[in-house]
Amino acid sequence: MYDRDRLIALFKERALKFGDFTLVSGQKSSYYLDGKQVTLHSEGLRLVSLGLFELLQDVDFTVVGGMSIGADPIIGGVLTVAAEQGKPILGCMVRKEAKGHGTNRFLEGPLQAGDKVVIIDDVVTTGGSSLQAVEHIQEFGCEVVMVVGICDRLQGGRENFEKKDLPFRSLLTIEDLGVDISGS
Repeated sequence: MYDRDRLIALFKERALKFGDFTLVSGQKSSYYLDGKQVTLHSEGLRLVSLGLFELLQDVDFTVVGGMSIGADPIIGGVLTVAAEQGKPILGCMVRKEAKGHGTNRFLEGPLQAGDKVVIIDDVVTTGGSSLQAVEHIQEFGCEVVMVVGICDRLQGGRENFEKKDLPFRSLLTIEDLGVDISGS
C-alpha cells in the first residue's frame, strides 16, 4: 500500500540536499532533490511505484515512459505494480539521442503508433526533460495523455505542460518536504 508520509520521510532523508546548486534547467537553487536516491532504493521505488499507479487509476493509458536514465527504474517499478494488480501495460524509454547503431531509434520498448502514453519523471522543475520525451513519443505516432512526476519543485513545469495541453500530476511538491519557496 502507498504510504505518502513514508515517501516524504525518504525524500527528506535521502534526496533533499541544501547548498548552492545549478539545475539542469540552468536555474540556481539553494536546494537539490536527487530523486535517484529514492528510486534506486528498494522501499523508495516500491512507494513511488504504488503511488504513481494509484495516481493514474482514472487515466486511460497503455504505456508508461520517460527519459532514460532517470525514469528507467520508475518505469520498471510501475510495470511491476501494474502486473501485480492485473493491468497489462507496457513501458518505453526515451533516449537523449538516437542510438547510433541498429534501429537508430530514440525509443526503446514495445510501444506502437497509436498507443496512449503517460510520461514519468522523478523531479519536475521546468519540465524540460519530460517535454523532450513527449516530443519523441508524439513524433513516433503515440498520444501523450498525461505527465506525472514524483516531486514538483513548483518552478514552472506545470505551466509549461499546460501550454502544450498536457495534464500534469505529481505525488509530492517541494512544499510537502517542508521547503519554503516563497523567497525564491
